[in-house]
Amino acid sequence: MRFGSRIAHLHSHLFLPFPLSPPSCPHCKLSHSAAAAAAAASKDCQLKNESNEFLSWLQKKAGVEISSMLSIGNSVYGRSLFASKCIQAGDCILKVPYNVQMTSDKFPSDIEPFLVHDVGNISRLAAVLLAERKLGQNSGWATYINCLPQMDEMHNTIFWSKDELEMIRPSPVYQETFDQKAYIMKEFSALRPALEHFPQTFGDVHLEDFMHAYALVTSRAWATSKGISLIPFADFLNHDGTSDAILLSDEDKKISEVIADQNYDIGEQVMIRYGKFSNATLLLDFGFTLPYNTYDQVQILMDAPFHDSLYQIKSELLQNHCLPRIVDASGFNGSKSSFVIKEVKSASGKGKGIPQALRAYCRVLSATSLEELKALTVEAAEDDGRLARRTLTDRDREIQAHHMLLSLFIPMIRDYDSALKVLESLNNARVGNQLSIRRQMAKDLLKGELRVLQSACAWLTNYCANISASSENAR
Repeated sequence: MRFGSRIAHLHSHLFLPFPLSPPSCPHCKLSHSAAAAAAAASKDCQLKNESNEFLSWLQKKAGVEISSMLSIGNSVYGRSLFASKCIQAGDCILKVPYNVQMTSDKFPSDIEPFLVHDVGNISRLAAVLLAERKLGQNSGWATYINCLPQMDEMHNTIFWSKDELEMIRPSPVYQETFDQKAYIMKEFSALRPALEHFPQTFGDVHLEDFMHAYALVTSRAWATSKGISLIPFADFLNHDGTSDAILLSDEDKKISEVIADQNYDIGEQVMIRYGKFSNATLLLDFGFTLPYNTYDQVQILMDAPFHDSLYQIKSELLQNHCLPRIVDASGFNGSKSSFVIKEVKSASGKGKGIPQALRAYCRVLSATSLEELKALTVEAAEDDGRLARRTLTDRDREIQAHHMLLSLFIPMIRDYDSALKVLESLNNARVGNQLSIRRQMAKDLLKGELRVLQSACAWLTNYCANISASSENAR
């Protein structure tokens, strides 16, 4: 048995197309009029028919029962799965055989010679999806493909306009969106000669078509033994970051299954966890955010200042000690190092959330002489080989090193604050539904990352104050 996981971050930093948190079941709401009751009954009937038809198609294709406990419904967030029977924790709520999963290994081998360069599994599965879509109702996957969201229903940031992206400019997701779009264009350029050579298979495919198919794969597919797979019915399950239920793959039985982690009453929406993803990942790769995401984090880029007389020596020293480097969508290895900070739960705690490697990096940058750098190298060799992981004996230098982080975080906090104030000021402006959704997603993203930065600042400020106080007491 292996864990199945969503495929975020397979190619760079690299679903369901709606914000996901447990809503009340729309089937259970009381109507306030006869007309509303009739409309609700009609919708329930339509959804029940859709659920029966979809499961009937999938079970016929699979040759086995997929689920007797779940039915398709339509929550305020889009197509979802609801308990059609009482579910107990530990129940197996669905089983989808491998033979009814759309996989990247179905990529047509006869188009390989026409590729400009090799492409990734996401692009391969996107091409498979395009080929099946070209067949229309003649495709054996038509029932599934017809359920997939259209491009205007998706909210991955690659579909945001320039003005919409301005809402999240302070966040690293802003630049990552452009990097991801550049990567997708590169993959499409490699595939294009093959797609054009086989119009009978793919039709007339434009960049927008490929981008849509690519986003469907990144937001819905799972990592499996077949590379990556689109798993019908299972991908209607919405994400709850606190859930312990995940997709499991049984290689012996050749099935993917989900075990309930809690009890569900009839009519409740059933949730699973896609992974421990921040709002940045959820927005970029899946097209939704959570109002409060415990996994929020912020990417921090650091580099020694070029005017530093010890720049070259510091850069070589840091590089030799394998600190993480930035690699962009083109594969260029930059001079900056990348770190991820998470929320520091207590300002007086141990600072868990601020990587030791980041603090070490700043200790190296704070050095003002070759002798200090040599001392750090000797200390690392005598210890476990890791550079500048110990508190500096020179307390003023230790404070200076951590002030470097404060001087980086404080302007970032101001930028986040300003961006959020602009979004708050627009709250009452009349906008279309799509912009309203994306504006809320932008707020969720920025608030989460701001919370992380503020917690880091509080810890750093407290840390420096304690060192300063201990120095005064020592005197």
